[in-house]
Amino acid sequence: MAVQELTSTIAILAALRIDDLSLEDYISTLEKHFESLEPDILAFLPEADRFERLRHDAEALAEQYPDVDTRPPLFGLPIGVKDIFHVDGFPTRAGSNLPIKALAGYEAECITMLKDAGALILGKTATTEFAYFAPGHTRNPHNFAHTPGGSSSGSAAAVAAGLSPLTLGTQTIGSVSRPASFCGVFGFKPSYDRISKQGVIPLAPSVDHVGLFASDLEIMQLSASLLCKDWRKTESSLSKPVLGIPEGPYLNKASNEMIQRFNETCILLKDSGYEIHQVEVMPDIEEIIAHHKIIVAAEAAQTHKDWYASYSELYHSKTAELIESGQKISDSQIGSAIESLKILRGQLSSKMESFGIDMWLSPAALGAAPHGLESTGDPVMNLPWTHAGLPTLALPSGDNQAGLPLGLQLAAGWYQDENLFDWAKFILADLN
Repeated sequence: MAVQELTSTIAILAALRIDDLSLEDYISTLEKHFESLEPDILAFLPEADRFERLRHDAEALAEQYPDVDTRPPLFGLPIGVKDIFHVDGFPTRAGSNLPIKALAGYEAECITMLKDAGALILGKTATTEFAYFAPGHTRNPHNFAHTPGGSSSGSAAAVAAGLSPLTLGTQTIGSVSRPASFCGVFGFKPSYDRISKQGVIPLAPSVDHVGLFASDLEIMQLSASLLCKDWRKTESSLSKPVLGIPEGPYLNKASNEMIQRFNETCILLKDSGYEIHQVEVMPDIEEIIAHHKIIVAAEAAQTHKDWYASYSELYHSKTAELIESGQKISDSQIGSAIESLKILRGQLSSKMESFGIDMWLSPAALGAAPHGLESTGDPVMNLPWTHAGLPTLALPSGDNQAGLPLGLQLAAGWYQDENLFDWAKFILADLN
């Protein structure tokens, strides 16, 4: 069977597991595609003999599971890994100029879990320096003159270009949802701390989330079910979700172009039978933003305390500015900012309960990907959901007139990740 005959990543996995699709043929097809596109996109860190190494890993995997009935769920799936995750056999640079030895660590727990599920490591993907704002060289596959977003730049671009069906990223402000929106792919940020961060270089531990990018929702759901703590089987009788629109100063931040697309989407969903409530929330969005920035700066300063003392001259000016500003933040400021995480989560949960809302619906970014590679774009549309730690999914929502993707953001209640995926399937079916 040829790869081209299969319509989804789930179909490819099913074929690989029973040898209807040769793992060697799949890797060869991927290699040709990689060699054609990657030199222009620069989603991955360079690696000599990447596909020779990948074939060796694939052979070892096949030898480990000669019986097709025992093969794990992700057998043969090639994944990209943001270069702040430690992976055995790969250096971790974190998009920085710091010595590799200084950044070394044990393999990330989530990487080991994916390997145990049969995944193969295609390589490390590009990241902004230490997952903050200093951009790299990765280009948006839809238009090379535009940013793919960040900080998980390479992970989003790799999926958008078809270089990898699944990649790992992180989100501290908007580093999964925003690049997913800019690149027109699926992006998942779980409830806070539901996917282990062990073995991942932190930026701000109180708001850091491990997330996923995928080419389709099914492979993302399968992967999430393997990585999220205490994943539950959902009810098969789940009905269409009740949707909430977060009216007020938060929603007003989106561009006119994005708001127009968002309103069109809401009309389509309402016409498809969804119950939609427009609810005034987050009137204090500027205070929420300020609290989040305090947490990121203060915790980044603590995370980088020793590294910065030894290698300050090697840091990008944007990252250095963050660290130095964080050093000046008082304990009382940090305490208030940390307390605001629970307050916002409680406020959003209360509104959901009062109006019977299952999911919030909002734009996944201010608009389409900005021109140029000097900036990765503004993450403000993602910030409050990260601050509250609620699970989110970014879904592709068509293109603008310039052919650049726009994204839709779904946010469910605390630890409702499982339902979030099932509700998202309703949304996708009714919008397509």
